Amino acid sequence: MFEFVTARELFELIQVGSQIEKDQLEYVELDGWVRTNRNNGSIGFIELNDGTYFKNVQLVYNKGDESYDLCASLNTGDAINAYGVFKITDGGKQPFEIILKKATLVSKCDPSYPLQKKRHGFEFLREIAHLRPKTNTFAAVFRVRSVLAMAIHEFFQNQGFVYVNGPIITGNDCEGAGETFTVTTLDDLSKGYKDDFYGKHTNLTVSAQLHAEAYAQCFRDVYTFGPTFRAEKSNTVRHAAEFWMVEPEIAFADLDDDMALIEDMVKYCITTVLEECPAEMEFFNKMIDTSLLERLNHVVNSKFEVMTYTQAIETLSKAIENGVKFENKNIEWGMDLNSEHEKYLCEQVVKGPLFLINYPKEIKSFYMKQNADGKTVAATDLLVPTVGEIIGCSEREADLDKLLEAMNIRGMNIDDYTDYISLRKFGSVPHSGFGLGLERIIMYVTGVQNIRDVILYPRTVGTIS
Repeated sequence: MFEFVTARELFELIQVGSQIEKDQLEYVELDGWVRTNRNNGSIGFIELNDGTYFKNVQLVYNKGDESYDLCASLNTGDAINAYGVFKITDGGKQPFEIILKKATLVSKCDPSYPLQKKRHGFEFLREIAHLRPKTNTFAAVFRVRSVLAMAIHEFFQNQGFVYVNGPIITGNDCEGAGETFTVTTLDDLSKGYKDDFYGKHTNLTVSAQLHAEAYAQCFRDVYTFGPTFRAEKSNTVRHAAEFWMVEPEIAFADLDDDMALIEDMVKYCITTVLEECPAEMEFFNKMIDTSLLERLNHVVNSKFEVMTYTQAIETLSKAIENGVKFENKNIEWGMDLNSEHEKYLCEQVVKGPLFLINYPKEIKSFYMKQNADGKTVAATDLLVPTVGEIIGCSEREADLDKLLEAMNIRGMNIDDYTDYISLRKFGSVPHSGFGLGLERIIMYVTGVQNIRDVILYPRTVGTIS
């Protein structure tokens, strides 16, 4: 005899093979929101979703039932408590249904409710972001987001990493690009920052990497996982001003060690989502990208390829000679590759994930280890089909003189990095790390093309809510 249950419990009961005989009836009670209500005058069918499972529970009510009038009046968005008989259905679209005995209205949804029984465009849904999780697509997206976040923690915890937290407010710019959000308590900055809260210019963090390196010099293997901010005025489908980053840092490790860690982590995350979100992934494969499951399974079962930046430039140049059309066809060594170039390399050349290594030092950050050739750094980007770059990675420069040289060339204020510099003086060892934008891997795993659609309240240029 069941008492109060959730939709997830009922669907899992069916999936693992129920011990209940086909003609045995069990009473169940559950709460939820009405997705649809169909009634032909004598019998009605309510699709109820309680938030615990992607698929809806079908409730059946008949004319003459105690709650018939109430059930017949229910509209999309109404919240109810339902009590009835759990019945397995052979050969039906639904594996089971609930024959209602009693229903109680918990909350009536206003008739102006904008989510009706039809498909809504993504642009329209961005205008009502607070209601998006009530749709199939976004319920699936945010369930996968939750599972992916937990998978990241599980992966690193299972390997003995220490979870550390970097500050949200900081006095440095990890990337050295100056695209930061200033944090201030002053209304008038004409006199500078001497009277400000911290007495100096501070900003929202663009990365916790520099602080994670300090932890790695103690704990060896660490990771941070939290929000980061970029004041980059880029209004593309791949950029947001606020997003979440996981940033591991591993001591006594070079670039090869880092790439091996990335490959293991990506495969673990994909496998976890496929195992824990089968209904959601089936939906994405049907409604968003019909090749999604094939592509993800290919990634899990393949070895990630490696190509140098120089080889990539040569490959792209030959592709143009052979008639391949790029919007940016000016391919030359030293350029920063565009997304179209990255996608071509992993989709058409290696047909799978690709580590692109040894970039020109001028287009990468100051903290990356300089290679012996004097031209490149020990850095890599992981490129994946349909998305392009999702992870940036490098071995860190452990040589103090080379680090200072790189900072001076970029005109950086050395005084803002005194703690970071001192790490190279007190027992520094070779170490590496990478940054994975959570939203980027969500896009890859779900097939969703716009970063605004994997964040409930996206922060982009000109938008705030």
